[in-house]
Amino acid sequence: MALKCAVELGIPDIINSHGRPVTLSEIIDSLKTATSSSLNVDYLTRIMRILVHKRLFTSQLQQESNQTVYGLTRSSKWLLKDSKFNLSPLVLFETNPILQKPWQYLGKCVQENGTPFERAHGCEIWDLASSDPKFSNFLNDAMKCTNTTIIDEMLADYKGGFDGIESLVDVGGGTGTIIAQIVQANPHIQGINFDLPHVVATAPDFPGVKHVGGDMFVDIPEADAVIMKWTLHDWSDEDCTKILKNCYKAITNKKNGKLIIVDGVLRPDGHDLFDKQRLVFDVLMLAHTSAGKERTEAEWKMLLNNAGFPRYNIISTPTFSSIIEAFPEQRMLKQPNGTLS
Repeated sequence: MALKCAVELGIPDIINSHGRPVTLSEIIDSLKTATSSSLNVDYLTRIMRILVHKRLFTSQLQQESNQTVYGLTRSSKWLLKDSKFNLSPLVLFETNPILQKPWQYLGKCVQENGTPFERAHGCEIWDLASSDPKFSNFLNDAMKCTNTTIIDEMLADYKGGFDGIESLVDVGGGTGTIIAQIVQANPHIQGINFDLPHVVATAPDFPGVKHVGGDMFVDIPEADAVIMKWTLHDWSDEDCTKILKNCYKAITNKKNGKLIIVDGVLRPDGHDLFDKQRLVFDVLMLAHTSAGKERTEAEWKMLLNNAGFPRYNIISTPTFSSIIEAFPEQRMLKQPNGTLS
């Protein structure tokens, strides 16, 4: 909550605008407005103290002035509004009261079953997003800000992965930022951004990208390949199997087509650099979805096999998400004349 306060007040941007570490007085002067000329200095001092302890800011006592100056760290640079990799929307999303309330029901759900989000709000998170445009935009902004970081690393670590693909559909693509970046880097690809109608209705136009509204549990637009980022970890194994089977149907070229999943892969020993973040995401799924979770390689293998993807590769990236590249089984289909194809 202290971090939320700093983001809402724009403290990282205030420090950055000076181009150097700043005193508390300089931060306060920047926060003063016509309607708020008197600020609680004690509150701000204590908030900055805990955030320094958490290494979100630096602090140093200046000998000549006997004042403490505060600077940015690598972590707080991810909260700058003019940064390409601005994660402030994600911070504000996860600390929003709507997302905080389900945590109060974890104990009840252990004792009595049910899901925390539904107990807190009377519906699932996706139902709330479809009925509340403000919350939907809030959710989309949070997902959008993570896309830039993930896709940049993906394009760097998946060189050649899009060769030979003429059409690519992003399932659960939100407002289309991922598919737009892929198409920009691979202009030969015809991109399809596929999500719920109320989501794609707010999506901006991107060169080479077509927005399609629909339901991934019913049907997915056809393409040479399918990509999904942070989609399957929102759902149960049963629901994932339904989605993956629809992905299989959507891949028109079973010989050269593929499924590309960008998601976490839990390591059994827990010694991976990013396993702490993956475990945090796992309990986030516990609190905010009906049956979502992070999965081990064995769990991914089972899901893929059940949906017709017997072969796969896992490509590590310098993030907590891996690239799972899965290939559809080339099933022999009987034609009306009795021949096989």
